[in-house]
Amino acid sequence: MDHPSQPSERHFDHCPWLFAAEATEEQRAAQREVQRAVGGDTVIGERCYVAESAAVFPDRLRLGDDSYIAAHAYVTGELDTGSHCTLNPFTTVRGNVVLGHGVRIGAHTSLLGFNHSMAPDRPVFRQPLTSRGIRVGDDVWIGSHVIVVDGVTIGDHCVIGAGAVVTRDLPAWSVAAGNPARVLRDRREVRGEGSAAPTDPTAPADPAASGTQHPDDSRTPTTHPTPHPAPGTVATGNPEHALQVAGAAGAKAAAAAPRKRPDDSRTPTTHPTPHPAPGTVATGNPEHALQVAGAAGAKAAAAAPRKRPDDSRTPTTHPTPHPAPGTVATGNPEHAVQVAGAAGAEAADLPGILPGGGRTPGTRPTSDAGPRSANLAAFADAARDQAAGLLDRCWNGERYVDRPGAGPTVRAHCDAVEIADLLLGAVPAHLSAEEHIGRLSGLQDPKSGLVPEFGEPLPVADGDGFIGEGAALYHVLCVGYALDLLGPGLPHPVQGVRDMTVHQLLVRLEALTWRTGAWGAGAWVDSFATAAHWNLRHDDGHGTPESLFGWLLTRADPWTGMWGSPSAEEGRLQVVNGYYRLTRGSFAQFGLPVPYPERVVDAVLDHARDARHFGPGRENACNVLDVAHPLWLCTQQLGRSADGYRSGEIRDWAERQLATVLPRWQNGRGFGFGQGAAGPGPEPGLQGTEMWLAIIWYLADLLGRSDELGYRPRGIHRPEPARQGITGLS
Repeated sequence: MDHPSQPSERHFDHCPWLFAAEATEEQRAAQREVQRAVGGDTVIGERCYVAESAAVFPDRLRLGDDSYIAAHAYVTGELDTGSHCTLNPFTTVRGNVVLGHGVRIGAHTSLLGFNHSMAPDRPVFRQPLTSRGIRVGDDVWIGSHVIVVDGVTIGDHCVIGAGAVVTRDLPAWSVAAGNPARVLRDRREVRGEGSAAPTDPTAPADPAASGTQHPDDSRTPTTHPTPHPAPGTVATGNPEHALQVAGAAGAKAAAAAPRKRPDDSRTPTTHPTPHPAPGTVATGNPEHALQVAGAAGAKAAAAAPRKRPDDSRTPTTHPTPHPAPGTVATGNPEHAVQVAGAAGAEAADLPGILPGGGRTPGTRPTSDAGPRSANLAAFADAARDQAAGLLDRCWNGERYVDRPGAGPTVRAHCDAVEIADLLLGAVPAHLSAEEHIGRLSGLQDPKSGLVPEFGEPLPVADGDGFIGEGAALYHVLCVGYALDLLGPGLPHPVQGVRDMTVHQLLVRLEALTWRTGAWGAGAWVDSFATAAHWNLRHDDGHGTPESLFGWLLTRADPWTGMWGSPSAEEGRLQVVNGYYRLTRGSFAQFGLPVPYPERVVDAVLDHARDARHFGPGRENACNVLDVAHPLWLCTQQLGRSADGYRSGEIRDWAERQLATVLPRWQNGRGFGFGQGAAGPGPEPGLQGTEMWLAIIWYLADLLGRSDELGYRPRGIHRPEPARQGITGLS
């Protein structure tokens, strides 16, 4: 088809990928006005396009650079996108939705990140709304006419075929299709061989890098068959594309053509699971998947949906990943509702969502809300003036406590030493330097090198000689660095780390909870690597730190630079927090470069947009530190100039955090750890104060302003490596 010599605004609305290269200055000015007119808490990146015909009414919108929202798209709620994301014509995105980088969404696709409840005590239209949100990773291609329901996480590099209904999480690299969507193969498979192709971190992030995709990326996923497709290969698609997906053993997919009725509703279409369980009934229509499972086999009836005057629809249901007996999942064309329990318990409300689909006001300041006038020097002077008093507040006459009324802990003593060193350049005045050294040194068991908590027995080592959890893991860090600040360091090596063989270490690393608990896995690596650092001061290099780094370097995901997997419940929280702990004790402590720093910055900034962890009243010291430190660490490798990798976004985030954190200082008491149940809570104490003082330094240094503070961490949170390199790796 011939294009007009000068595309009109209407043409750009439907083909926004042409705008950057072909728009006139008048059209660019008009587009700027369209973007300025978008309501809510909105930040739109560089080289973006928002179609004038799109219905964009967000509570909160963060549209990453080089992204667009095309004609007649419908966007409400909270949408965060990375860069190079595309919402093609007639796309619907509602509720709480987070997209990574390079996400392509085909026309007529719906991402529905919220639900209705359906308790029997009141009409459905009076039910509260719930939301678990939708999370989509990096480099994801979602075809046309796809439905993604609330609570789903789609992993990095996935491809989802046209017309799929995604009701459960999809792992990274999945090719999925069907109703309900099923994983048909791994994108990295070599067809017909069942083996994984080597990952090329330099490969383009476009899932259709074969060159068949048009510049708009609006096409539904199409995979190219081998010359002799394997048995069981099924080709599906829409009038624009054909999707052919072959599984390792030949996955089977059934696609019934929807039949229009006079009211434009569709007749139900069902797609069986490969091996449906007895009593399981799968039903659906082109917009929904219904699966109801009962202990003895529940019966489900699905009538064709009919529009009502209020545009409500008859409910349909979506399966849980592993529905328990008696669990029923229900929904409507706008929402997916999941109700669990023998008789169906009512879904809980999500804080911040109002009846009728509204939301509480936006939770984040706009990008120009940074504290450029923040007087860091005045804050630091006040903290120094009050340091002695807040330490007095946490001394019970015998030992240090985190806050008045709490019991004494080993960590509280170490935090007191760190705060006094940071703000006063001295030891806490309640004991002499020799007494501090004597008390902390005396806590270490000479044989194992471990430090138990006050009043607790020495932890029992696992079969490889080291421990896997508990306070003693962190004591390797805090007691070691407190004694390092005081002068002598730990008096004894950590024997389990010193004697661990390479085989034992590799077995342990493989067994860590990377998939379900990346924070705990990273914390273990932090403790192990820190113990190895202390041990190198004691002896002739026994131990296996080289093997640790070798394992880490070969297991880092080249698309995120991290270890572990996100989850629907927590997003990237475990992965990012685990990354901080892991790299703090290993790469940062030993002065070695981290792998894939650009990818790390992408993943961390994506996580920092997650309102579940960074909304008002939800931030805490761990979550902010675990973003600030990785950003700081990666910028040391990528450069810190104004035109450095995503430097503007990093500075913007750091400024907003400083504006939020500095006013939380409570005179004479310090900082609380944070709101919520995690950690010590909001009451000011030694842990919160020590952590936030270090966080403020990192935030200020990201802005090039740390010198204004007049202090620099020297303990656990020191920016300089504790040692430079390691034999064979430096």
